[in-house]
Amino acid sequence: MDKRHLLGYATLSLPLAMSMMPIYMISPKFYGDVLGVELAALGAVLFFTRLLDTAQDPLIGRLVDATQHRRGGWASLMIGASCALAVGFVLLFMPPDWSQAGLLFWLGGSLILVYGAHSVLSVCYLTWGARLTDDSTGRAQVTAWREAVGLVGVVVASVLPALWVGQLGARVGYQWFAWLFAALLLLALGCTLRWSPAPKRLSHPGRQDLRVALAPPEVRRVLWFYLFNAISVAVPATLVLFFIDDVVQSPSHAGLFLGVYFCAGMLALPLWVLLAARVGKARAWLTGSGLAALSLLCTCWVGAGDIFFYAVICALAGAGLGADVALPPAMLADAIPPTHRNSTGLYFGIWVLIGKFALALAAGVTLPALQVFQYQPGHPESALALGLTYALLPLLFKGLALVVLFSQSSRFSLMRAHSRKEST
Repeated sequence: MDKRHLLGYATLSLPLAMSMMPIYMISPKFYGDVLGVELAALGAVLFFTRLLDTAQDPLIGRLVDATQHRRGGWASLMIGASCALAVGFVLLFMPPDWSQAGLLFWLGGSLILVYGAHSVLSVCYLTWGARLTDDSTGRAQVTAWREAVGLVGVVVASVLPALWVGQLGARVGYQWFAWLFAALLLLALGCTLRWSPAPKRLSHPGRQDLRVALAPPEVRRVLWFYLFNAISVAVPATLVLFFIDDVVQSPSHAGLFLGVYFCAGMLALPLWVLLAARVGKARAWLTGSGLAALSLLCTCWVGAGDIFFYAVICALAGAGLGADVALPPAMLADAIPPTHRNSTGLYFGIWVLIGKFALALAAGVTLPALQVFQYQPGHPESALALGLTYALLPLLFKGLALVVLFSQSSRFSLMRAHSRKEST
């Protein structure tokens, strides 16, 4: 597959990734800090809307599988989902001047629309990418291109809102960004539908039910590994803006820190693909997780005004992020048996569900827990629990992911999956 086709497919990843940080990182800060919603109530809304959303992901995967042989089926799904996502995103950052209960209702409704549309678009897009090639190395390249362009979108989402909020205020700045996102989403969708290669059509009859789809042990292990790893990434993602405000005490540098983090991830992506080709995806991921663990430990020594030190930590963590975003989806694509390829949408529906559950758990548990330990946003003297949670809780889940991936039976399963893919 040439670079023009890879770029054509990857273009849609830019606005999809642009939406992720505002939904999961900025919206809790916006509703909790700017609009004054209590953290416990905010965490509850984030948690339950996410749980409601996760229930539909396997069904969305089934919908994607059911429409794969229809002329224009996937394109129609992606167009409809993109329009709904654009509308929901604008509503999310244009709340009316209502009471706290009204704002919670507005937030919940906006998130349900955004989550549902994002799920349909994401599952269809990931399934499309998994079906572009049956070559193991080629899958890593497709994933790396998609995630590299996505990281460009994340950098844009890190820098632009911070600039516009500083110049125009939080409400107007986020509204401008929401309208920009809606325009870019529709433009990028048109580019992908026009220039991406078509996904491979399969000849295997029928689709597997959930029990049969999850029967292969290598599939189950990759999914458990992804769950624990996703939680380890979601916890600091949920807390990073609070950490910058009340531990580093430099909210004006939030855009700089996030930009350094995601730029480092983008630059490191090709290196992880090359390393995975030499030593395997699992060992390459382990190396990246070592960098991420080191960066988390270093945050224990971050104090007020340590701007340069924290920027270095962000660069180190971002380099490790490249392994987290580029390799696990390709590992799932490798683990899917050839006879189950007609159910690729179901697998990636489960994959998206797991990622959402991890983010819901991070927001729904850490924010109320911090309130229990009397952390108050904007009060640095109460931030001890914040710093410890930000640094140490992700390490626990990284360790669980490592145990799942590198147990003796897991190594055997992954090696068997790799050998099967190379022989097909």
